[in-house]
Amino acid sequence: MEYALSRSARQLLAQLSCERTLYAFDFDGTLSPIVSNPDHAVMSRRTRGLLTCLAAARPCIVVSGRGRADLMQRVSGVGLAQAIGNHGAETSEASRAPRRRIAQWKAALEPALRDLPGVWVEDKDLSLAVHYRQAPKSSDARCRILAAARTLPHARVFGGKRVVNLVLDTAPHKGQALAAERDRLGCDWVLYVGDDKTDEDAFALCGNIVPVRIGVSQRSHARYYLRTQREIDRLLAVLVRKTKAVENALVGHTVSPADQPQGQL
Repeated sequence: MEYALSRSARQLLAQLSCERTLYAFDFDGTLSPIVSNPDHAVMSRRTRGLLTCLAAARPCIVVSGRGRADLMQRVSGVGLAQAIGNHGAETSEASRAPRRRIAQWKAALEPALRDLPGVWVEDKDLSLAVHYRQAPKSSDARCRILAAARTLPHARVFGGKRVVNLVLDTAPHKGQALAAERDRLGCDWVLYVGDDKTDEDAFALCGNIVPVRIGVSQRSHARYYLRTQREIDRLLAVLVRKTKAVENALVGHTVSPADQPQGQL
């Protein structure tokens, strides 16, 4: 993996600013620090300001594991081209039909995991998240959660940072959601920034993509990394600066009608 703020990587970021690029981000652990209580996760004022500047100039989206309504509250006013929730499964047009299946999973999991301290089930309408960050024995809790989750019909089960996620096996994942937005917005390149296993489908997207992971992992499909979540502001600042440089150059090269050579179409 290459450091995303290295000299050679900055040259690539400059190239992206000259292309029709979609800038895409995860929320928790990427735009916002990981916190013990998900309800308390927010972007810093600087992150929000930089993302707003970038979104005003280029198409930007957020693809999160959060429910879309929850996510929309946290990115309100930024000017995103799209906000996608439930690990890629929930756009504004998403069907609510799977809700009954999710409720059945929750009804099965809660009694099976009731004796595990520090474990709780979050219902996000189109997915479940079983949190064990506060469990005294996190590895034992994770094994119990996975064993229970894998008995559920039509569930795609995958991990995250101290959480086990469940979505319908037919639901689009982050990579598919990202590809759909790239095509919808007519973009040729994608920069995607995420922080854990839930982002691997996006990192592995085919085509012109610059995948950036928060933290180094040799098992990741991401080719670039930031050292910590705090460096997201440095990356956003570089992207904003490169974009403004391109816009200023274009303005500087604009030729007024009076300066146009005569006799040419």
